[in-house]
Amino acid sequence: MHLPLRPLISLLSLTLAAGGIAACTPKSAATAEPPAAAEYRLKATIQDLMEGLIDPSADALWDSVAYISRPSGIEDRRPRSDEEWKAVRGHAVMLIEGGNLLSMPGRLVAADLANNAAPGPGELSHVEIQQRVTTTHNTFVQLAHGLQDAGAKALAAIDVRDAQALMDAGATIDSACEACHVTYWYPNQQRP
Repeated sequence: MHLPLRPLISLLSLTLAAGGIAACTPKSAATAEPPAAAEYRLKATIQDLMEGLIDPSADALWDSVAYISRPSGIEDRRPRSDEEWKAVRGHAVMLIEGGNLLSMPGRLVAADLANNAAPGPGELSHVEIQQRVTTTHNTFVQLAHGLQDAGAKALAAIDVRDAQALMDAGATIDSACEACHVTYWYPNQQRP
């Protein structure tokens, strides 16, 4: 599923406006202190960010390049026009900035923490995930930085219009996603 870029930009704009842009002072960027966690007005949960921003952005990047073998021949999927490259670039930027949104202290994992629905096989409950994120927030932030680094690799490939490097960056994005998921969401899942 892909969401149009304009609603994702609106989500990011609203979140940034609510959290930090209005709190900036005229100090230079090098000397400005980040706002305290209490200054952020967090509304979206980690689950909301994953479903509305991170997953659609990653999916758009993964889907933008592919070699698909068909009976009729090989499909070489890649951005070709200026507009296609611009759209893919927007998804890379959203993925990178999504890492900042995930990292904000105090963000809930899900709105239904009290929901007693059984998690899937090997998965932790939302309460257990929240406890892990809260008690190891620095590790969670480092994993979000890994996602940002992977997104930056995709952005660099996009900026030079290198489809193969963008495809390679897709594997890096997948690894960054999985590193966080196996740490926080399904650490007990049995792998074949």
